[in-house]
Amino acid sequence: MVRKLRLTVPAAFGYLMLAGFVGVSLLPFWVAIKTAITQPGDVFQTASSIAPGELTFGNFTRVLGLPSSVELTSVRASPINFALSLRNSLIYTALTVAGQLFFSSLAAYAFARLKFPGRNLMFYGFLASTMIPAIVLFIPNFILIKDLGLINTFAGMVAPTVLMTPFAVFFMRQFFLSAPRELDEAAKLEGASAFQIFWRIALPIQAGPMATLAILLSINSWNEFFWPFLVGRGEDVRVMAVALSDFMSQTSQRTPDWSGLMAALTLSILPVIALLFVFGRQIVESLQSSGMK
Repeated sequence: MVRKLRLTVPAAFGYLMLAGFVGVSLLPFWVAIKTAITQPGDVFQTASSIAPGELTFGNFTRVLGLPSSVELTSVRASPINFALSLRNSLIYTALTVAGQLFFSSLAAYAFARLKFPGRNLMFYGFLASTMIPAIVLFIPNFILIKDLGLINTFAGMVAPTVLMTPFAVFFMRQFFLSAPRELDEAAKLEGASAFQIFWRIALPIQAGPMATLAILLSINSWNEFFWPFLVGRGEDVRVMAVALSDFMSQTSQRTPDWSGLMAALTLSILPVIALLFVFGRQIVESLQSSGMK
């Protein structure tokens, strides 16, 4: 029996609104891709059109430092070291995410399972730190990193966030609270210590939330710009976001190479899009399970 789909007026209006929101959200991505596959001389002529001009993929090979058929006329810009910047972004993201996963999970397990005086007060005070604007902490953190001699090093770049963040602690605490306590009690009877219970029992059963948190932290670290811009300006540690900024500002007469810039930008967001495409549903389900909106 074929079930007929009845589309009511409110449902149709809702679908139209949803389609409009999706179109508005995807329009900047399409503009970036359209500019990336357009000849540099046609960028401004086709700026008011949704369709690209003369198609070319030479902008992608050009920003990668490979031979390209695209010729620049009024704009002169040297190619960014895309491979080196990609490596630096991967190292910066991996160090930040690995540190936050471990230390935030430790703190979350302590707040969820261990009993000590002032536990709840300390946790709520820890969450209250999220109300402090991040820009307020940049200056004292920068002075500290400079005094330690960690400018233009990965250690200085990851130092403020490698330990933990309130979001990561709260996220994992919600899942540790929902885990059965009988497993902890059984492990205690076997003589396991608190860390052994955390490492061998509590953490493995939270593999799904840990993977979701790793994805969210990876996206945030990959897109981080201001702090790496302050601390990691050297080419050996320059991440992709900073490299794109330098690529835009190095052209003559401050005229950006828009086609090359959009090509580099498109390449830089491919890892993030792949993560969201593969693990998007898992992220939403974990956020709903944790009680976050």
